[in-house]
Amino acid sequence: MPSPEVNRSIWFIVFPGFELLDLGGPLCAFNLAIDFHRAAYDVHVVSTSGGLVRGSSGVAIDTVAPPSPDHFDTLVVVGAAAAETLYAQSETAALVAALAPRARRKASVCTGAYLLAAAGVLDGHRATTHWRYVPEFQRRFPAIKVDADRIFVREDDVWTSAGITAGIDLALAMIEEDCGVEVSKAIARDLVVYHRRSGGQSQFSTMLDLEPGPGRIREALAYARAHLTERLSVEQLAGVAMISPRQFARQFAAETGETPARAVERLRCEAALPQIEGTTEPLDQIALQVGFGDVERMRRVCLRIYGQPPQALRRKSRHREA
Repeated sequence: MPSPEVNRSIWFIVFPGFELLDLGGPLCAFNLAIDFHRAAYDVHVVSTSGGLVRGSSGVAIDTVAPPSPDHFDTLVVVGAAAAETLYAQSETAALVAALAPRARRKASVCTGAYLLAAAGVLDGHRATTHWRYVPEFQRRFPAIKVDADRIFVREDDVWTSAGITAGIDLALAMIEEDCGVEVSKAIARDLVVYHRRSGGQSQFSTMLDLEPGPGRIREALAYARAHLTERLSVEQLAGVAMISPRQFARQFAAETGETPARAVERLRCEAALPQIEGTTEPLDQIALQVGFGDVERMRRVCLRIYGQPPQALRRKSRHREA
């Protein structure tokens, strides 16, 4: 098992307009490993010229100019919310291209994948990025295999993560590799996050798109999330919203773009997916636990939402982890 005492230098690459949380989440995880678990990480924030670099939120970060050792441990490239900001980073991409061959492992957080790709680091690799930017990323870099629904992807010495907070998941996985599972679990507890977040990013984004504004429909949807094992008829949900079933169905569709029945099915799929992908629990039991009633209904809904039946989703997940 790797030891916390192993010395590892971590270099974060930032640039004007970078996303602060892309840096802050993983940086906090590594710093907790240093402060509370004796991990000998040597963390630096680097930019092309050093000095203060202002992020998109207006907060300026003090950086150092890139050092030039023959070898270092980990290169992490953060992203930005605006595509135009990323496209303007030719000097940063050149820096990444120069440093990457010296790093034991290369990584990106969110749209930082654009800079890894521009530097040639992702050539021939699978990768992921924020779900919103996947179509544009795939058009710009057609030779890269984009796994759009992963929280993070590791292939050989190259790691990429999904949107923003997924950088914390990536950092925890790196810390687990370096220092062991107990250290990464402890840091997850310190951060008050899941140690291993199962499932992909698309279902989170889908549910955000479904989310109505404040009011009765949101209350009914929250009730449905908390009572998935119940029948959840339109009449029951309308009762929660305290309006007639007919008015509820009409208002629900207007605010979410879905019928109540389809929305409940999506909620159940969202609840089932981590168990399908991350456990060996029988599929019929998972179907019962999330309210589908039988595995055949869960299979039909998975096919409609994810394009694959539960068995294929499970096999695909195991193949990724192999």
